[in-house]
Amino acid sequence: MKIQDKKPIHLKISHQDIGQYVFIPGSVERVEKIASELDNPRVVGRHREFYVMTGTLDGTMVSVVSTGIGGPSTSIVMEELHALGVHTMVRIGSCASTSTLSRIGDVIIPKAAVKMEGTSRSYLPNEFPAVPDFQIFSTYLRAARRSGFPHNSGITITKDSFYTEVSPRTKPVFPLLQFQWDAYERGGATNTSMECSTIFTIGSVLGIRTASVMICATNYQAYSNDDKDYPRDWEHRAIKVGIEGMRMIIADDKKRGGIR
Repeated sequence: MKIQDKKPIHLKISHQDIGQYVFIPGSVERVEKIASELDNPRVVGRHREFYVMTGTLDGTMVSVVSTGIGGPSTSIVMEELHALGVHTMVRIGSCASTSTLSRIGDVIIPKAAVKMEGTSRSYLPNEFPAVPDFQIFSTYLRAARRSGFPHNSGITITKDSFYTEVSPRTKPVFPLLQFQWDAYERGGATNTSMECSTIFTIGSVLGIRTASVMICATNYQAYSNDDKDYPRDWEHRAIKVGIEGMRMIIADDKKRGGIR
């Protein structure tokens, strides 16, 4: 990979500022929570919704970069990180339940994503599957099992619009939304968020290893859209699994003499 020398226009950082292993949460607020698990974390960039911190994990440089909400801004982060030499990107975030198999507080490691969004279609035809890197996904499943936290590895639904899920009946296309949603649930989708299929698809195109670790923020059909109900006290579960999985990935890469 040819590493870009100049700073990208959105992240405004250089390749010396960033590790080749990066966590990509959506939330700016979550960056510091994740970075606090690293050794000697420091702020290396902040522009728009993109907050960047870098530290080390077992002696290896690791970074955390917020993507903002949804596919378009996430694609910007991934493209610019790839240009800076990053080869492994893992989302740590939250999701909502679409199945009784996913309960509030569960750690979710999606094995595939429904592409109910448009950004991935700018990269590949819609028929192309949105799946994480198998090695990274498998490592995170092992990390989740080791953690002892309840976890699920089902299919996630990635959507473009938050409020077409929260209040679909107010939208002119409600009959279509209801048909699609019912079909996805009957097909076995266990949760939904707003970035996974974009991340998995762009990872396939750019040759980036990707995965996602999420905390389930709701019970099935019990979302209130009330900020007080969000389970912030359980966010640490996804972060702990995220860090442990990355530690295992780095160790595996060192054992093999690099990524393959």
